[in-house]
Amino acid sequence: MEKEENVIEIKKLRKEYKMYKSKKARLLETILPFYSNHETFCAINGLDLELKKGEVLGILGKNGAGKSTLLKMITGVVTPTSGELKVKGKISSLLELGAAFNSELTGLENIYQHGQVMGLTEEQIEASKQDIIEFADIGEHLYQPIKTYSSGMFARLAFACAINVDPEVLIVDEVLSVGDMAFQLKCFKKFEQFKEKGKTILFVTHNVTDVIRNCTRAIIINGGEKIYDGDVKGGVERYKKIIVKLDEDREQIEKKEKIEVEQRKDIKIKKINNKQEEWKKNYTINPNIIEYGNGKADLIDFGIFDTDGNIITSIENDKEVILKSKVIFNEKVTDPIFTMTVKDFKGLDMMGTNTVQEKIVTGDFNKGDTAIAEFRQKLSLAPNKYTLSFSCTHFNSSGELEVLSRKYDALLVEITSNKDCVGLYRLDSDINVKKI
Repeated sequence: MEKEENVIEIKKLRKEYKMYKSKKARLLETILPFYSNHETFCAINGLDLELKKGEVLGILGKNGAGKSTLLKMITGVVTPTSGELKVKGKISSLLELGAAFNSELTGLENIYQHGQVMGLTEEQIEASKQDIIEFADIGEHLYQPIKTYSSGMFARLAFACAINVDPEVLIVDEVLSVGDMAFQLKCFKKFEQFKEKGKTILFVTHNVTDVIRNCTRAIIINGGEKIYDGDVKGGVERYKKIIVKLDEDREQIEKKEKIEVEQRKDIKIKKINNKQEEWKKNYTINPNIIEYGNGKADLIDFGIFDTDGNIITSIENDKEVILKSKVIFNEKVTDPIFTMTVKDFKGLDMMGTNTVQEKIVTGDFNKGDTAIAEFRQKLSLAPNKYTLSFSCTHFNSSGELEVLSRKYDALLVEITSNKDCVGLYRLDSDINVKKI
């Protein structure tokens, strides 16, 4: 079988920007050949990437990580400082919407101008013109100068021009949700059509749910460097660690911390439970459980119970259950947040809650204190296999979220139903039909 060709090939890509302390320093460096008075900021540093046809790549990273700089280099808006970058085929970018527009021209005239900038022939522009007009749906405003448009109308026309072409590569950067709800629905349907046609898509968003739903692969950029390249679920979980400042790249530190946490946990479990059996021993613990935290608390146990307090291993979606987590505090913590989340096997959050959302003030916990958090509710999900996650977090004095102890995808659980369900959730409707 012939090896599939790369659509995008990037090798040792680097982009540097000169940072001047003043306008005077910039001017002097411009007019004096041997004068230099600037610092260098590296936005992208030695990045390698290969992307094949049909891949949908989710690009994750904090603000300022270098995501947009990378996309602008791929689209040709920004020139790399060094490295190799090859793109095969036509690119359609939803980065700088309306960048090719002229404010003095009408919407219709700008459709032609945009097509010419994209390198389309007159025949190709004519073939896509009606689709653009119908997609934008701005009525008679199409024949008015776009300088008279509202921001919403401008975005609709710009998005319609960018999306209604037939590129080999589509680049999307946080712009799928423009306009009203009806227009947003059209945007997402168009995005799905591109996926179904096997287009190569680069997708940048801070919404990890969109990445899980849409992408086949994920990378993480941090400080201009690619620090992760792999499956979507693993990328999303690592990105969540970065957000709460608990990501470690050094393997030895990770191993040492894991050993210390396990030793501390074993000692405290014996102390707090005495000879009682742990709840979690009754379940299938996910071998790929994701565990991390800053050590101010340890989430040592979790389980599922019926309303009589009996441990259960499967959940009927019409019955009330109690999900419990047990946490030991290693430092004083004020108002810790206890959370519970149910995910599908792709890592998509199906439902969840926490003590902040339920407006519960948890109070002070001192070093050595133990807390048991109980979540009592029905899990009205369609019958399937899911994972349960628990955590204990906290907002520090600076207002930043600290993860004290988190157990993502801790339990593998099956939810059953005594009736058929349509979609993701069970609905118990009171239906009344009358013959008149």
